[in-house]
Amino acid sequence: MIDNADLQVINLLKDWLSAGDNAWLCTVVKTWGSSPRPVGSVFACNQHGHTAGSLSGGCVEDDLIEKLIQGKVAAGKPETMIYGATDEDVEKFNLPCGGQLHIVIEPVTDPAAGEKLGLMAERLSARSCVKRTLNLNTGDVVVEPVERFSHLTFSGPFAKDANDEDRLLVQTFGPRFQIFAIGAGQVSMYLAQMALMLDYHVVVCDPRPEVIDQWPVEDVQLVNEMPDDAVRKYADDPFSAVVALTHDPRIDDMGLMEALKTDAFFIGAMGSTRTSAKRRERLKLLDLTDDEISRLHAPVGLSIGSKTPAEIAIAILAELTQVRSTAASEATKARLIEA
Repeated sequence: MIDNADLQVINLLKDWLSAGDNAWLCTVVKTWGSSPRPVGSVFACNQHGHTAGSLSGGCVEDDLIEKLIQGKVAAGKPETMIYGATDEDVEKFNLPCGGQLHIVIEPVTDPAAGEKLGLMAERLSARSCVKRTLNLNTGDVVVEPVERFSHLTFSGPFAKDANDEDRLLVQTFGPRFQIFAIGAGQVSMYLAQMALMLDYHVVVCDPRPEVIDQWPVEDVQLVNEMPDDAVRKYADDPFSAVVALTHDPRIDDMGLMEALKTDAFFIGAMGSTRTSAKRRERLKLLDLTDDEISRLHAPVGLSIGSKTPAEIAIAILAELTQVRSTAASEATKARLIEA
């Protein structure tokens, strides 16, 4: 299994600390306009210039590494920086027009940090969430397990003032989005394997014990329950995508009937165009409104000519990525309008 990007950063920080190297952890806490990487992106660097993660994928990292190694920033205590605040910055660092990155930079040198990094690595390896709280005024860090992902928060003024209250960076690491797959068949297996690489939490629900008992993919939450009950219990939130994959309408429709009433950001069902049309007719008989049924992505997956189970899984994940990207873009536009 390929580690997610955050786990790679945490593990390297832990290794550098064990080797006695000075290291820094950098976090994007705010973006403005067009930004290369989203809020919560992390980047680590050690005294030798070795790195992990990304803030921009460009010249921001090169400039920051130079400043860190030369002791110009975060020399012993956390600091904040803004890239893209001036026209000169935008031109120098190749940031998109109007883009800004607000970054928290913290030194990771305390031997006690190794235990906290170990807890984070343990939680992330188990595909569980962990919350990390940094007090920028004192440099103190608290790490604690949590059940679900929460958005990053930064409280207090961004710029340091001697009389300011505590400035706290609170960040949850771990799976942010969840795929709730109805059916433990072959497409679900490929979908689960690929989704784990993309840092989804994966739940596979199948009411047939003889099917779910043969499930081969590790690090997946298995639910042997009726899909309507399970959807209400596990997937009624804006971070969940529900995908029906059994080809058995007695199972799929039961889950979809509930999923279309939830806050899930995506609901899809596998099948041909003809099968999908018949599915929508059946859903109308289950007291679902036209608006609710219109939320259904069926046939699920981008039209890329997929035929095999693995190709179908790729098409589904591609559509999920497209939907998430569109939603994020619309949310950014809304924030700019409000500002």
